[in-house]
Amino acid sequence: MADIDIRVTGRAGRITFTRPQALNAMSYDMCMAIDAEMRLWRDDDDVDLVVIDAEGDKAFCAGGDIAALYDTGTKGDFAYGRNFWRDEYRLNAFIAEYPKPVVSFMQGFTMGGGVGIGCHGGHRVVDDSSRIAMPECGIGLIPDVGGCHLLSRAPGHLGEYLGLTAGRMAAGDAILAGFADHFIPREKWSDLIEMLEASGDVAHVAAHALPAPPSALGEMRGDIDRHFGGGSLAAIQASLAGDESDFAQKSRAALERNSPLSMACTVEMLRRLRAGGGGIRQALDLEYRFTWRAMEEGDFLEGIRAQIIDKDRNPRWKHAGAEVPEADMLRMLAPLGDEALTFEEETDR
Repeated sequence: MADIDIRVTGRAGRITFTRPQALNAMSYDMCMAIDAEMRLWRDDDDVDLVVIDAEGDKAFCAGGDIAALYDTGTKGDFAYGRNFWRDEYRLNAFIAEYPKPVVSFMQGFTMGGGVGIGCHGGHRVVDDSSRIAMPECGIGLIPDVGGCHLLSRAPGHLGEYLGLTAGRMAAGDAILAGFADHFIPREKWSDLIEMLEASGDVAHVAAHALPAPPSALGEMRGDIDRHFGGGSLAAIQASLAGDESDFAQKSRAALERNSPLSMACTVEMLRRLRAGGGGIRQALDLEYRFTWRAMEEGDFLEGIRAQIIDKDRNPRWKHAGAEVPEADMLRMLAPLGDEALTFEEETDR
């Protein structure tokens, strides 16, 4: 496949995104190709670990390729998006639960679907260029691909802050928040990957790591926990409204750009995941409840129109300027019954 190079080199299964001109955005076909090969490698005694990287300097993977989602959704075809998200989420869980080491090298932008591929393995490498984010509330979605799982496990209320503001994490921030494990300068990556291919020994990763850089996010922990720990979008907004600090003003401006419905559901999802001690599957189940409804009942199509299609940056959100009724938020997160996300391997995949 032209957009991705999947092969076995030495003792390593190798996955390389090869569409840097599109910031390595991931299509449905790319997702399914990764899924198919990783299932074969799981049972292959000649493959000791999996290495995921990407060509180019600007991005590991800046998200999913959403043009097809918009095209089908605006025509009233919601099945395509639902199938895409279903199979993508199954792959996210598969990576998180993979029985062999998964090593990801994430330079530049890692967002959305890139987080789902790169941030669930056990050995996540970043460098000085890394910028990791979950910007989905800005397009009428929620932090998905298991993003809510990662956000719910971040220290304090960093999860609410990152999910609602779409804040970009540099290397030190990503390690603090639990989206990455190791800081390794980019110039060492090629030699390290060769060692992994030759030996199949994942211990080489930690051996090459340097101390994590300082985290700007860590310096804001006091403000973040004070303002983003209210347990609801309304409480967070009220807390920020009562503070004229630079932090509060910038946070208010970030929230004003995003879908109120998406943000309200994000806060509720993080609350549920923390209360239930939920793992990756619980998070993906909740996320799929929202995304299954996102085109038909949410702000997703309008968000894509404003940000990607017309680029007027002026989305007409539901509930704009008003508090999101609890009933609307609960409806987006209600169980799907027979349409619920499952994780069984299907013979027709």
